[in-house]
Amino acid sequence: MTGAGGTSETYDLAIDPSRSTLDTAVRVAKLAEAARFDALFTADLLRFDAQGAIGSQEPLVFVSALSQVTSRIGLIATVSSTFHHPFNLARLFGTLDHVSNGRAAWNLVTSSVGEENFGAGELPSPEERYARAAETLDVVNALWDSWEPGALTAGADGRAVLHRDRVHPVHHSGRFFTVTGPLNIPPLPQRRPVQIQAGQSEAGRALGARYAEIVFTSLPTLGHALDFTRKIRDEARSLGRADGLPLIFSSFHATYGATEEEAKRLVRERRESIDFDRGRAQLADMLGGGIDLSELPLDAPLPESLLPDVASVNRRRGRVDIFTGYARQGRTLRELVIAAQDTGHWAAAGTPEQLADAVEERFRAGVLDVISLSGLADPRQHDFVVNGLLHELRKRKIVAADYTGSTLRENLGLELPAHDTAPARV
Repeated sequence: MTGAGGTSETYDLAIDPSRSTLDTAVRVAKLAEAARFDALFTADLLRFDAQGAIGSQEPLVFVSALSQVTSRIGLIATVSSTFHHPFNLARLFGTLDHVSNGRAAWNLVTSSVGEENFGAGELPSPEERYARAAETLDVVNALWDSWEPGALTAGADGRAVLHRDRVHPVHHSGRFFTVTGPLNIPPLPQRRPVQIQAGQSEAGRALGARYAEIVFTSLPTLGHALDFTRKIRDEARSLGRADGLPLIFSSFHATYGATEEEAKRLVRERRESIDFDRGRAQLADMLGGGIDLSELPLDAPLPESLLPDVASVNRRRGRVDIFTGYARQGRTLRELVIAAQDTGHWAAAGTPEQLADAVEERFRAGVLDVISLSGLADPRQHDFVVNGLLHELRKRKIVAADYTGSTLRENLGLELPAHDTAPARV
């Protein structure tokens, strides 16, 4: 899913930690590049019980390593604005863009966990986290723009020449940060790394509408996708942004079968293997935590009294909104636990052709621009993904057959951001 007018595909590098090493990730990265995936996607793992593959605990270090064994595929690192300073973020992602020759992307999250390890006391409210994220982006973008085009040129002897009159401080003094600048690394290959933002609560949507080039969302149904896309693009348009921005990025939990019957069997077997004690706890987390579902009957709906007020929840409001909505539709506890296995993401099962139909439906509806796939590490899954689903989507002209440029921004059909020559921020 690549380029203007098409969909872009990323590969999710959340590999099983019990079987994985960095060597496995390198192998998968090379497979993804050979299949002409646009990018590799790495999550930010802040909990002890989410350790990830060896090397992947810190996303920027991990994708920096992968940048040296690949040459075309983009590198998306998920990093929290809640626990990092914007000057460091500008340097880190700017350096990644340099070492990868223009393949860096930042998936900004505000984090729903991790506060116990960063000296911040209780996790700030979503409103506070998003306010900090907005100021972080203002500062980071100002730092990336603190070097004008042409600030660094090649002299007659081939050595770099710095034109100091084209490098400017930012003099930012805000609620959360004071940053003088300018940035201490040269202009970036992409001017700015591609900016992705994860979050679909009201505050998250407002942040994405203002800043994000791509929003990563949990949109389990076409109805969810239509509603979210309309709202965020209306907000973006009201801020003067171009039609079609931000791009919509969905994770796709696909169950592949050589036949429809095989896919249905795999879904049935997966459901039959669910540990419902653990599933109740997982559902409670999808509902914001703090509720006990252990004694409730599996085949009855949840009592309304247990459902949280979404606006009062401090963590993962987007997911809470999805699952309270499901509960109010009258779904039983059993059905909710089953749905929670996909944690609110889009899931479908079928042959590669049937899964391509599901992708095409959202693409034609204008609510899907980037999709996250997994499974390349397993030979059979690799065949279903590359020779099945992607082959079918390329036949339908939904996914490009090859890279269209040398940078991630080019391959996603995103224009270079205009250089911001606004006066210093205060």
